[in-house]
Amino acid sequence: MLAPVRERAALADLEREIAVPGFGLDRLQLVETPFVPEVRLHLAEDAIVWWARMEAAAGHPLPPPYWASAWAGGQALARHLLDHPELAAGRRVLDLAAGSGLVAIAAALAGADQVVANDIDPYAVAAVTVNARANRVVVAATADDLLDSTVTADLLVAGDILYDAALAERVLPFLQRAAARGAEVLVGDPDRGHLPLGRLKVVASYPVPTTEPSVDSPVRRVQVLRPA
Repeated sequence: MLAPVRERAALADLEREIAVPGFGLDRLQLVETPFVPEVRLHLAEDAIVWWARMEAAAGHPLPPPYWASAWAGGQALARHLLDHPELAAGRRVLDLAAGSGLVAIAAALAGADQVVANDIDPYAVAAVTVNARANRVVVAATADDLLDSTVTADLLVAGDILYDAALAERVLPFLQRAAARGAEVLVGDPDRGHLPLGRLKVVASYPVPTTEPSVDSPVRRVQVLRPA
């Protein structure tokens, strides 16, 4: 592990390398993920406050910093992969809507042959790059919109991606096409209200610590699902 001063200097160098203005990694905390302590992530203590500071620094509106939080669905998926490394070991893995890169990093730690983390937010791509380096794993990050493309991965993982009805309408056909082509598909969802009845079946269920501002309980029950 790098000493704090050396680690922050390395982050500053990486920020310049990534060239994402206002990213401000030095103001995030590198911490163990609550439900997946094997993985350390750069997270905001309060993502809402962090968002406001980012927008003030950038001087214009920015997308929500989903990459600065460890969402419950991603934590459950990452835990599932680390507890069942045979799911990822030796395989090509795609982490869709990767956010911080938590699930992608867990797949790499589980022995995946190749890991790609995809998120259309360029800040998330930067976060994945930094977080993968902090965990000493190799993860390729891309900001392309893949939902109309063809999946070539062996394992497709997606945490907390069914949070919006319109997005779910695009994501579900993509997941089903991937499964039809032979990819194993796993979704982590804390029941945000957009799970389609009969189209996904439960593989596992986990009580996951959560710090989401809109959730009263400190623990959420999260399901890991696959297409039926």
